[in-house]
Amino acid sequence: MTPTTQETAPAALEIHGVHKWYGAQQVLDGIDLTVRPGEVTVILGPSGSGKSTLLRVVNHLEKPEIGHVSVGGELIGVRRGNRGRLRELSERAILAQRGRIGFVFQNFNLFPHLTALDNVAAAPVATGRLGKPEARELARELLGRVGLADRAGAYPRQLSGGQQQRVAIARALALRPGIILFDEPTSALDPELVGEVLAVIKDLASGGTTLVIVTHEIGFAREVADRIVFIDEGRIVEQGPPAQVLDKPRHERTRDFLSKVL
Repeated sequence: MTPTTQETAPAALEIHGVHKWYGAQQVLDGIDLTVRPGEVTVILGPSGSGKSTLLRVVNHLEKPEIGHVSVGGELIGVRRGNRGRLRELSERAILAQRGRIGFVFQNFNLFPHLTALDNVAAAPVATGRLGKPEARELARELLGRVGLADRAGAYPRQLSGGQQQRVAIARALALRPGIILFDEPTSALDPELVGEVLAVIKDLASGGTTLVIVTHEIGFAREVADRIVFIDEGRIVEQGPPAQVLDKPRHERTRDFLSKVL
């Protein structure tokens, strides 16, 4: 059998033996995870289980004490020095790497003094990838993609929470990242606004974008995920297709969690 392109291409994301402490508290305890190109991975788990920290480690907003992360085959935040030891990259080099990893936060993190259009256009200009006219043209295209073509001139304060989060998604797309991380993208939204954001993420998933999504939206996870990863106390307890993890979980801790949220 001939391997598919997805099987032979470098992994979109590889997490190797990652441990992370905050003082005496260990929040990640030996995480190993591989995400293939085009795969949608949903991370579930109770509050405080390490889900958000794991995403922040992926783009080196948090530095693991042990282990490393690679995206598209490239180590993130470090390089191999003498005898294979990992050495920290410069902040400038790390910022350049982050440009290839989209990140959508819980609380939007838009620049309040910029319009929706300029929020989306800012990163391609700042990184030198596009001139301002080209970046603004791209921003208009992306705002249209998330259903906000008519709100390009609005400031964040003039937008609903759902609209702000859709602008944040467009901004993440502006650098054409190889992978997009979503950290509970609907947790700060009023219930009636959740659907409009999930619809945009579903569109990205159906289009083959590689996504890693931390969420508590179980129905959404079932619909979009290729794989669900359940994390508890900083460890991957169980992972597999949605039908297996959600309907026939093997681990007692997974069953207990799902009994409380389903």
